[in-house]
Amino acid sequence: MRIASLSLTKPTTKVSRNKNFGKLQAGYLFPEVARRRREHQANNPDAKILSLGIGDTTEPIPPTIVEAMRDAAIGLGTRQGYSGYGAEQGQAAVREAITQRLYAHVGRKPSEIFVSDGSKCDIGRLQLMFGSQVSVAVQDPAYPVYVDSSVIMGMTGEYNGQDFDGITYMVCRPENDFFPDLTQTPRTDIIFFCSPNNPTGAAATRQQLTELVAFAKKNGSIIVYDAAYALFISDPDCPKTIFEIPGAEEVALETCSFSKYAGFTGVRLGWTVVPEQLRYADGFPVMNDWNRIMSTIFNGASNIAQAGGLAALSDKGWAEVHELVAFYKENAAILKQTFEGLGFNVYGGKDAPYIWIQFPGRASWDVFGEILQNCNIVTTPGSGFGAAGEGFVRISAFGHREDILEAVERFKKVYA
Repeated sequence: MRIASLSLTKPTTKVSRNKNFGKLQAGYLFPEVARRRREHQANNPDAKILSLGIGDTTEPIPPTIVEAMRDAAIGLGTRQGYSGYGAEQGQAAVREAITQRLYAHVGRKPSEIFVSDGSKCDIGRLQLMFGSQVSVAVQDPAYPVYVDSSVIMGMTGEYNGQDFDGITYMVCRPENDFFPDLTQTPRTDIIFFCSPNNPTGAAATRQQLTELVAFAKKNGSIIVYDAAYALFISDPDCPKTIFEIPGAEEVALETCSFSKYAGFTGVRLGWTVVPEQLRYADGFPVMNDWNRIMSTIFNGASNIAQAGGLAALSDKGWAEVHELVAFYKENAAILKQTFEGLGFNVYGGKDAPYIWIQFPGRASWDVFGEILQNCNIVTTPGSGFGAAGEGFVRISAFGHREDILEAVERFKKVYA
């Protein structure tokens, strides 16, 4: 995407810029990664660059899902099959299917499911709903949208050279098994928590999530639980939804997505679960405000995308989704075994599609540049996810198998 450059020409408008954008230091992480990739390609025009940086899916959408979207698209060209605006909360059949496939066993209802154009978009809308006066805590390292959206909303102070004043950073590193020390964590209104975590690949255990829910109850906080990678979890001791923890419905909502399950990164379809029991301090249901947000600034997810989502949740589609997830999990296993064989400390790659590799004493952006220069492979620097990510790089398992295998040989040649 082209970014306009500063100009010395006198502006026409008298509108002040949102001052919070000025706090964002180096731009959003992934555009910066893309910029450095383009620069490297320009300097090395003959290089075949492999991208294991951004977590974008690469394999075709499963056929059952594609056929459903195709039929829905064709139907829009007929009087009988045409549909316009739908319910902002999502089609009833899709909400029911999400409930039955993923949440019925934990007591959730279709009325609590809100279908959207993706969980990242929902994070932004949740920030708008909560407003700028709430305090927030995030895992460190964490997906940048939690911090950046908080900055844009005006919840934070200035950047202090390492992180933003006004945000509570919950450090998650190997030393604490990638779970924050809640005894040292101050109370905040909102707690952003992602499991399996992006970028570390760590999936929280049942005991850890029980502690998190108890912590939120004690402090009267709301957990925004990001479960975008839950289907990658293999460990039976790691819940696939926060609502497996008793009492979570009183202090948590959950956002999820078809992006990594069904290859919908470009199709855009997700959902957020807001339990009826989740209330503000005055007893008002959070669900009611979320419904107002969705009805006010969202016109409902694409009818075609929802047709694909419904097909993905069918028995045949769900089997195909699991095959797709298993493919990426095998990629992750290949990468994990490679770096373990090279003597690195490697995390993730078992219950998530990300490999978190430690380079002790090294700056993450330096390692990123070294791998790009010597291997022609794009990774993601750990420090881009937070100060606690310094000394790590994230490698994505989203890739064609032949590219993963070629990347492995390049890594071995440089780091053996």
